Amino acid sequence: MLYNIPGAQWASVTIRKIYDWMGQFVHSPFSDIILAGFFFIEAIFFFPADPLLILFCVERPRKSFYYATIATLASVAGGVAAYYIGMAVWATIGHTLINIFASPETFDYLCEQYRLYQNWAVLIAGFTPIPFKAVTLTAGFCRLPLLPFIICSFIARGARFYLVGAVVHQWGKQIRNFIDQNFNTLVLTFLFLVILTVLILK
Repeated sequence: MLYNIPGAQWASVTIRKIYDWMGQFVHSPFSDIILAGFFFIEAIFFFPADPLLILFCVERPRKSFYYATIATLASVAGGVAAYYIGMAVWATIGHTLINIFASPETFDYLCEQYRLYQNWAVLIAGFTPIPFKAVTLTAGFCRLPLLPFIICSFIARGARFYLVGAVVHQWGKQIRNFIDQNFNTLVLTFLFLVILTVLILK
C-alpha cells in the first residue's frame, strides 16, 4: 500500500496541514494574487499547486472558471520565466539540475524529441503529472521556439485547470466531502504518480 512507502504518512500529514493553512487564503482580500503566485512558482520550482486550485474552487464553486483562468495565466507566465532561466543557467548549473529529473542520455533524447515533436511534447507534459518545471526548464535548455511553447503551454495548462474548474463547478459539494474523506489517499496517490514519472524519466 501507499502508506507503506517510507515517509508517506509524514508527507500526507504535512500536506494536510499546508492544505488547511492555505484554506485561509481563499477568503483573503489578496486571494487572487496568492493563487497566481503559487501557480507562477509551480512552473519554476516543484510545488504541487493543483490542490490549491481545487481548494479555491470548492470554497467558491461559482468562481471556479475564474480561478482556472488565474491559474492558467500565472502558470504560463511562470513557464516563460522558467524557460529563460533554463537558457541562462544551462552553461553553469544546468547539467546538475537536469540530472535530478533525468539521466544525460534521457535528456539528450528528450531534446531531440522536443525538436521533432515540440508541440506535442509540451502539450502532453503540461497536462500530465510530470513536474511542469522539468518541461519549462528543458524547453529553455533545448532552445525551443518561444511562441509555440507559449501557445502549447496555454492549451495544456488551460485544459488541465479548466477541467478541474468544470468538475468542481458541477459537483462542488460532493467533491469537498470526497476530499475530506479521502485526503490522505489522494495526496499519496498524487505523490506516487509524480515519483513514478520521475523514475521513468531516469
